[in-house]
Amino acid sequence: MKIQHINILENQILAPYAHTQAGGLVDFLALPKTHHELAILAQWATEKQLPIHIFGRLSNLVVRDGGLRGLTILTQDMRSITVEGNMITADAGADLIITTEVAMEHGLSGLEWAAGIPGSVGGAVFMNAGAYGGQCDLVVQSVTALMPDGQLLEFDGAQLDFGYRQSVFQENGGIIISAQFMLQPDDRQAIRLRMDDFNFKRANKQPLNYPSNGSVFKRPEGHFAGKLIMDAGLQGTRVGGVEVSKKHAGFMVNVNNGSGNDYEALIHLVQERVQSKFGVTLETEVRILGDN
Repeated sequence: MKIQHINILENQILAPYAHTQAGGLVDFLALPKTHHELAILAQWATEKQLPIHIFGRLSNLVVRDGGLRGLTILTQDMRSITVEGNMITADAGADLIITTEVAMEHGLSGLEWAAGIPGSVGGAVFMNAGAYGGQCDLVVQSVTALMPDGQLLEFDGAQLDFGYRQSVFQENGGIIISAQFMLQPDDRQAIRLRMDDFNFKRANKQPLNYPSNGSVFKRPEGHFAGKLIMDAGLQGTRVGGVEVSKKHAGFMVNVNNGSGNDYEALIHLVQERVQSKFGVTLETEVRILGDN
């Protein structure tokens, strides 16, 4: 089906598009290439009274086997990155890792922490992603978003309502179009060394050889989620094709054609075991969506 010149795919499985290689059926799927196409799709779904779900690279998300109703939009083909002075402007679908490379090439520091994080700029801003002492809220200057009423609005400063793995876009229904990062000039070689160091640490600690969503749980106050899970004896525990990583207990990896429901069931099992053993509630960093 086409809306103007934009392809809309019907009854598509999300798994091939997801970092976890898991995810159920969606009613409609579209991959816009421009801001204008995104606006057309949003208007079409609104006129049809269809729910809209918008994601970047499905890198911090579990979609249940029952999938999603309405229109699912993936912004992965909206990936323009421009540099002006100390400012980088990146489309929501721009690859976060590539954005860090562009910053390094222009001698701009502040995004080194994101050098090895899979996913999109939009997803990182939406979740206020962070690692190794860095975080989106420390470098994001402003965000342009398409609002439910069709307006394009720019959010900056306190309007972004950043918190731990939180932003205003989790509440206001805004679709992130692009983000501006204010960075600092630095020596390119020094930036590269910091990026390489973070990537070395990731490769040594994280199970990068299997599909995963990265860290599954938020850090509970006074604890580390991975250590609690490890101390509960849960490493290697498996539901269906999804396993608590033997390399890093904070990760769940798809080792054998696991499904979204496998991920969710394993998450609940880990939460219950840690709560029972240590009295600590683990809150998910990944989002869980879709019908059972």
